[in-house]
Amino acid sequence: MNILRTIVEAKKREVAERSRKRSLTALRASPAPPLRSFSAALRTPGISAIAEIKRRSPSRGVLRENIDPAAIARQYERAGAAALSVLTDCDFFGGSDEDLRSARSATSIPVLRKDFIVDSYQIHESRQLGADAILLIVRILDDAQLRDFHALATELGLAVLVETHDATEAERALAAGAQIIGVNARDLDTFEVSLERVFRVKQRISPGCVTVAESGIRDPADVQRLNDAGFDAILVGETLLRSPDPGAKLAALLGGPA
Repeated sequence: MNILRTIVEAKKREVAERSRKRSLTALRASPAPPLRSFSAALRTPGISAIAEIKRRSPSRGVLRENIDPAAIARQYERAGAAALSVLTDCDFFGGSDEDLRSARSATSIPVLRKDFIVDSYQIHESRQLGADAILLIVRILDDAQLRDFHALATELGLAVLVETHDATEAERALAAGAQIIGVNARDLDTFEVSLERVFRVKQRISPGCVTVAESGIRDPADVQRLNDAGFDAILVGETLLRSPDPGAKLAALLGGPA
């Protein structure tokens, strides 16, 4: 089964229902908190960490029981996270809008809304929720959507992490104006993970872009390899959330005491 296609179809139905309950006009009129700079957080010496909060995944099941997003977010910030990533998809990842609000209110670092953006409504919604950045997945968008969604998010002040999985997708991201490009080691069609994919795609990305390695990062040796390859940041979640102490695990990945 193509998991990604299933998620996208469910997401389209979800967005249609959300927009019926709350119009775009009402959404745009809602107040939003001041933005924090996601891009600046990743443009620091050395490799930065985007630490993820997610409850479960279709491929790995429950990652951590009874997550307190605020408590985990504070652990990540103390351990040196440059930014947070919060899964807000409910049906497949067990997340919620409130997870994002809770994590952001507990910290001073910027927050990426990790979801499956298939409609411009979700971009306005992300700003109102308090996200500082959104994820756009190249594989689920055509070129016009990718360009238009990127432009809209930028207009609203949101940073955009454009996620790719191969060289062709990296080229499409660049053509859409992406300034922050993620390379996911996980194939979202099968959810299989290969860190080697990340290194191959990195070579096709323009030097001026901020690059983020996503998924498949297990230990400090992986982080060092990614740093040596020129990545600006890592996005890591499962490795942290399966650890008894997510903050300590993050510190260890970044070269601090375990």
